[in-house]
Amino acid sequence: MLNKIIGIINESLYSYILIILLIAGGVYFSAVTGFVQFRRIGQQFKSILEKPTNKKGVSPFQALIVSTASRVGTGNIIGVSSAICMGGFGSVFWMWLIAIIGSASAYAESTLAQIFKKRGKDGCYGGPAYYIETLNLKPLALVFTICLILTYGFGFNMLASFNLQSTFSGYGFYNENYTPWIIGAIVALAVAFCLFGGGRGIIKVTEFLVPIMGIVYVLVALALTLLNFNMLPQVMDRIFSEAFDFKAIFGGFGGSCVMYGIKRGLFSNEAGVGSAPNASSSAEISHPVKQGLVQVLSVFIDTILICTATAFMCMCSGVEPNESIAGAQYVQLSLAETLGSLGPIFITVTMILFAFTTLLGNLYYVDKGINYLAGRELPKKIMNIIHICFALVIFVGAGLNATFLWNVADVTMGLMTLINMPVIIALSKYVIRATRDFDRQLKDGKNPTFKSKDIGIDKELDYWQ
Repeated sequence: MLNKIIGIINESLYSYILIILLIAGGVYFSAVTGFVQFRRIGQQFKSILEKPTNKKGVSPFQALIVSTASRVGTGNIIGVSSAICMGGFGSVFWMWLIAIIGSASAYAESTLAQIFKKRGKDGCYGGPAYYIETLNLKPLALVFTICLILTYGFGFNMLASFNLQSTFSGYGFYNENYTPWIIGAIVALAVAFCLFGGGRGIIKVTEFLVPIMGIVYVLVALALTLLNFNMLPQVMDRIFSEAFDFKAIFGGFGGSCVMYGIKRGLFSNEAGVGSAPNASSSAEISHPVKQGLVQVLSVFIDTILICTATAFMCMCSGVEPNESIAGAQYVQLSLAETLGSLGPIFITVTMILFAFTTLLGNLYYVDKGINYLAGRELPKKIMNIIHICFALVIFVGAGLNATFLWNVADVTMGLMTLINMPVIIALSKYVIRATRDFDRQLKDGKNPTFKSKDIGIDKELDYWQ
């Protein structure tokens, strides 16, 4: 009954409300910033390399890695597979579209997080809760933070744990009664070990793993796609013909390629959801726009690069997708078609790394949310107890029902988006002014720096005075 109720809420959110909100918001921010996601591609890469203004602070690259660690995960494999199996090849097009348009929203939310960030004992911090407060909407900020903790601490982490253990289902030793729990326990212990190192421990682990796993995965996917190069024309034709088969789309919108493409695209890149700003705000940088541009790059890495790699690797294999093999099985069958017995092993190793860094990146956001609710940074002993509780959540998620977990994660993420998108639109004047300030300084040949008074902020902020 609970799953049915959540499913109804889920369908209402994604069939109408979120699609309109995400596309309208993305188009709006693209227009008012002069399509900054394309116009400043060079600056996106330059900003990553900038050294933190405070030597003890988090660099733009480290903030990018934490946000990418949360974005790049099981959704890039299982989510893409599910979208193709349930919605058809056309869902890939709608994933691309939501990433391209949504990257402007990602730019806006991360720029705002930088403008309104706070000063802490170990550097800066912030996120949507803090820029929501500037609108004198403290209760809404609290609701958003609770949704964030439910989404990343419970929904997404239980789902990541389930997706990870499900990749072992094709092996002979797998027993559905106890294998998921054993794998869940191992993963939970490994995550807890990293969490006891605190936020810095999470950053160090993800900073090492994310670039390596992302590069290796994309290169292997590219190689497998090229091995099946003769399938590419047929695949491209199906992507665009199914994406614009409006008779089929409107005949059953709830199960169409549009809905699955947007849902799984949003789940993967999180543009406009309000998660990445929690990482973006921790970066020490000379101008807020620079970190906004870094987050545009993170969205492109996630969806345009890694999700596309998964999609083409599967679609070019010749294995026909259908609902019965949605998830890990479709990916494993596709890889086995090209690599034989090595295929499932490769995807299992990849899933372990992707899921592990996702779990850590998600819990970084949860830590920030808990600190906001507490009104301060909690003592290490208390945080250790909280981390043990969230490690137990990971353990439990390994053995639950996949459909239920997808529905819960989609609903809580949808609620975050419903709060965050209207707020960043309401604060868009600061995004527009900061973008113009950045453009003006670049035109004058300067390395852009920022002062809050230059964009009409009179009240005192922790930074940018």
